[in-house]
Amino acid sequence: MTTFKPLLDQYSWDQVKKKIYSTRDQEVQYVLGKTKLDLTDFMMLLSPAATAYLEQMASRAQEITQRRFGKTIQLYAPLYLSNECQNICTYCGFSMDNKIKRKTLNNTELLLEAMALKSMGVEHVLLVSGEANKTVEINYFLNAISLLKPHFSQISIEVQPLEQNEYELLQQAGVHAILVYQETYHREVYKQYHPKGKKSNFDYRLDTPDRIGQAGIHKIGLGVLLGLEDWRIDSFFTAAHIAYLQRQYWQTRYSISFPRLRPAEGSVAPNFNLSDKHLLQLICAYRLWNDNLEISISTRENEAFRDHIIPIGVTTMSAASKTNPGGYVVDPQALEQFEVSDERSMETIKKQIQQMGYDPVMKDWESSYSGFIY
Repeated sequence: MTTFKPLLDQYSWDQVKKKIYSTRDQEVQYVLGKTKLDLTDFMMLLSPAATAYLEQMASRAQEITQRRFGKTIQLYAPLYLSNECQNICTYCGFSMDNKIKRKTLNNTELLLEAMALKSMGVEHVLLVSGEANKTVEINYFLNAISLLKPHFSQISIEVQPLEQNEYELLQQAGVHAILVYQETYHREVYKQYHPKGKKSNFDYRLDTPDRIGQAGIHKIGLGVLLGLEDWRIDSFFTAAHIAYLQRQYWQTRYSISFPRLRPAEGSVAPNFNLSDKHLLQLICAYRLWNDNLEISISTRENEAFRDHIIPIGVTTMSAASKTNPGGYVVDPQALEQFEVSDERSMETIKKQIQQMGYDPVMKDWESSYSGFIY
């Protein structure tokens, strides 16, 4: 199987960093004058020099987004299946070494949580789980999907990396999208944050999107955990990964998410802080570089920031999120994976989107616009 690893190994982290931080104003201006951008252009839009051109970048990002996606925002909600985990990740509340109450939803609890989401009007649900390979594994996921499929228009999942044949089973079961985050593309730093468990295998996680692509999943979501390493360099490598995947699996759709490191039980403080201004720059850079890329923002971000970026480049938002298994009705007091910042209800967020002249789409989002082509 062809993988991204040989291409990644051709890059030097330090050389990419040097290129980004040495970008000059004239180079940014040249990039902003282009209609079609490549990875080198994207690198320049991540630079400190490009921050001075944020207003111009945002204006252009807004125009591109409306032309390609229309004035629509798809809303979804996560449904956490389990906080059991066999990994030690120094930034995560579910880490195996945290002495917390562990919970995995049974069939009845799963349906109770699902009905709570349905009562909010949710049609697109994202199933999330800790990485407990013996407890929440492929058969558990297939059972959950079978129970939930009659109730939701779209089911996506964000769980541990699986084998290709397991992804094929998920595709046959009707999974719409699979999200997998590399966390950081810096191999040595990755090991420091993931000292124990299957997740400590950098290469196995790196190859996961290829296994998903080979399985024919409709959409793949990528991202890094912003705060583990320098966001500019990590974001370049994420874009390089997406570019490779789009060439390799051209019939698959792709999305990018921007999880900033948030407070969690037993977690470390961010190694690199990412300001709101720089997150906006990052979102704009992605939109200018790749106008077909779906851009998702979660309730990790505060409500003012989320409202501000609705017109600029985002296509998908989570709302009313609970990040603990059973968090909606079964066990609201259970430990969260991370703290949620935007705690507004689904209805409040829908009204805010409408007040801004946008349509909050709850289902069949991809049929709501005609500009998306590959």
